[in-house]
Parts: sequence; C-alpha cells; structure tokens
Amino acid sequence: MSSYFSDLAQQYIDGEWRPGTGSWDVIDFNPYDDEKLASITVATVDEVDQAYRAAARAQQKWAATNPYARRAVFERALRLIEDREQEIADLIIAELGGTRVKAGFELHLAKEFLRESVNLALRPEGRILPSPVDGKENRVYRVPVGVVGVISPFNFPFLLSIKSVAPALALGNAVVLKPHQNTPIAGGTLIAKIFEEAGLPGGLLNVVVTDIAEIGDAFIEHPVPKVISFTGSDKVGRHVATVCAANFKRSVLELGGNSALVVLDDADIDYAVDAAVFSRFVHQGQVCMAANRVLVDASVAGEFTEKFVAKVKSLKVGDPRDPQTVIGPVINSQQANALSGAVEQAIAEGATALVRGTTEGNLVAPSVLTDVPADSALLQQEVFGPVVFLVPFDGEEEALRIVNDTPYGLSGAVHTGDIERGVAFAKQIDTGMFHVNDGTVHDEPIVPFGGEKHSGIGRLNGETTLEAFTTVKWISVQHGRSGFPF
Repeated sequence: MSSYFSDLAQQYIDGEWRPGTGSWDVIDFNPYDDEKLASITVATVDEVDQAYRAAARAQQKWAATNPYARRAVFERALRLIEDREQEIADLIIAELGGTRVKAGFELHLAKEFLRESVNLALRPEGRILPSPVDGKENRVYRVPVGVVGVISPFNFPFLLSIKSVAPALALGNAVVLKPHQNTPIAGGTLIAKIFEEAGLPGGLLNVVVTDIAEIGDAFIEHPVPKVISFTGSDKVGRHVATVCAANFKRSVLELGGNSALVVLDDADIDYAVDAAVFSRFVHQGQVCMAANRVLVDASVAGEFTEKFVAKVKSLKVGDPRDPQTVIGPVINSQQANALSGAVEQAIAEGATALVRGTTEGNLVAPSVLTDVPADSALLQQEVFGPVVFLVPFDGEEEALRIVNDTPYGLSGAVHTGDIERGVAFAKQIDTGMFHVNDGTVHDEPIVPFGGEKHSGIGRLNGETTLEAFTTVKWISVQHGRSGFPF
C-alpha cells in the first residue's frame, strides 16, 4: 500500500504523471496517527488550464468512439478494483481514517456505480418528434456536454469521485478531477491510475491536486468545462453555483444535510435504535445524509433513549485498522475542535449530555445531547461528526414541523409499524430523499440522489446522471420545401 502513496503523489495531466509547479505542497496525513503519507506539489492555474485543454482535445475522438468500445474500459476498471480491493481498503483506512466496515461499504458502492457506468455508455437515445410544418422531420440527439469538472469531498472520496467521473466518461465526455486536499490519492490519483491501466486514452481523465489558495476560482471559471459537479458544504456550493451561473455553466451540487430520523409511537424500538445509531455514527458521522437529529415520540422516548444511550456507549473508539473499531478519527484537528465546540455550546445553552465524549487528537468519542433549546442554531445546521441531538415530540404534526425546520433537505427516515403511515409522513417532508423503516444513509446506482433547499441542485444516478452529463441537440430535416413569407 505504501507504494500507492509514493507513486501517486503527482499530478496526472494529458496522460502523464508529473509534479506540480506550485510554490507549496499539499501534505497528506493519516488522521489517526499523523503519519505523513505523501507530499504533493500543488498544480498552478497554468496546469489547470493544461488539464482542461488536454481534456477538450481528447474528448471529440472519445465521443465518436463506439459506446461498446467505451464500455470495455469500465469493465476492465471494475476488474482492477476487485483485484486490488484489500490494498484500496487499506489506503482508505490510512488516508481518511475510515474503519474497515466503512472502507468495505465505500468499495461496494464504488463497484456498483462502475457497473452502472458500464450500462450507461449504451443508454443515450435520440428521438424523432412531429412537426406542424409539412415535410419536416425533427430529430433530437442526446450528446455529451464535452468536458466535466469534478470536485470531490474527503468523506467518501473514492466513491464520490467515481460517482461523477465514471458516468461522465461513459457518456462520451472528458473529465478534470480536483480531489479534496485531505484525500488526494483515494479521491484523485488512485482513480486516474485505475483508468490508465484499464486503457482509457490519455487526456480524457486529468487529476489536479491543488487548492483555492493557489488557483482561486480558475477550476470553475475556465471556459472549457460545461458542467461542474461539486460535492461538499453548502457554503462552498453556493459559491460554486454563483461562479458557474456567471460563466453560463451547469452546476450539479450535492451538498450538506441536517437529516432527522423520526421514531413514531408505533415503531419497533429495538430496530429504530439500531437504525439511528448507524445513521448517526457511520464514518464518525462525517456523512451528508447522517442523522444529526433523532426525533422520538414522547410516549416511547424513555425506552428509546435508554437503549440508544446504552448502544452508543458500547461503540469502540480507536484505531480504524482494528476490525472492532466503529468510531475512528475525524479528518483533521479543525474538525475535532469544531465538534468539541458544538458540544460545549449546546451545554452552555442548557442541553443535557446523556453521553459526553472526550477528544484525543482527532479521535472524537460520541456525544448524545438532549434538551437542546428549540431555538438553538445547532438544530438548524449540519454537525459533521459523532454528535447527536435527541429531540422528543408530541404527535406527528409536531414531528413534521421540527423535521422541516431547517434550511437543509437531503435525507431522513421515519420508523413506524404502519408502512403507509410512514409514506404519508415522508411525503410531507421537504427533502430529496426519505426512507421508511430504515436508516438515513443510502445511495443506489439507479435511484435519483440529491437534495432540496440548501442541500443541493440537481440529481445523480441512473437516468438523472444522463441528464446531468449530456445535453440535447435539435436537428431538423426538411424533406420537402418550406414556404417563406418573403
């Protein structure tokens, strides 16, 4: 695995591995033990330009390639991932502090999305539409947008890079990928290496490891990309959307969430506890769909709270390499400090800590807080880590009001003994995704994924990915002769 970090600590531009020429380095650390994994000299504005120009040069020939031939590249990439699954899992554990369960979860989904990309290459269809003009035929072609810029996050970097990169390529586009600077290998250069070995022609996928401190808005302002696919915070997403709009680009934004898991009075309590603990604490709670808030009907709050607290206390915190570990490190010290600050703020506002986790380095143990004042800003925002707010409610109407009382609308779940009651509840939540009798954290290759309100714009997966990374062109054919007024 160590060779991955040394070999892939470079830029990948126009089919060549080379160092960046910026004046400083991105240092890739293991968040658990602070081991230095790699040092990568950042890409400059000029290198971002070179990457986009290379992508534009390579794209037209790729778009003209038979989609069955394009499909073969993704089949080979899938086999490469399967052959190296253990090495890639170890890399995910080292670079982002994911546990073994989390690494397995991420790799499973990444393979599923690659399988869908194999099929996506054959999905675009044209249409012939009638015309009110005699002799005229209207053809509507679905074509690649050209070049797609992808900006991926640190929490599921391998999966969330592949989720945009693979379908964009499969549909005949070229891609420039900028991974998060905390995960430049798993989210960037490792993916370039896999596609290079799978036979993807040079120039079609470029990876630039850099930062806005070096390049400003050059990645999203550049005239070549027609679509920017961004996954990250709503604050940065707002900026990306603004710059894209000013430059007449389409943006696909998968942003943060403040999801709620709701336990109604007729729920299976033991099952709801299991779902809630997973929904909040998978990957240390660093998941956009995680259940920040757990809402429980007052009639069952006592039983639920007792069992929930007991289960949370049993979660093993520590070395993510240990298969028994459930809670590994958060990504960096800023994140750890922010989480400690959120717990302190809640307690200062009058909240009760049923579990108050300690912080050692980047290891943040779980905290369970209740009695958080209804007007607390903490209930409105995304808390990206192992801190959960238990909120009792009286009846469904109050639960609906509390769930919707947030600027976000990404995911959520409701637990009930009556499935149709759960569906009726879900329909009233202003959110892109909602799950009945399950957790809040789900992603499937053919089901539309995305949020409402501050949680994003657009959808990915299946047919919605087709919409995201292609456009339509109208070509009319006049088989007869049109009449003109002059």
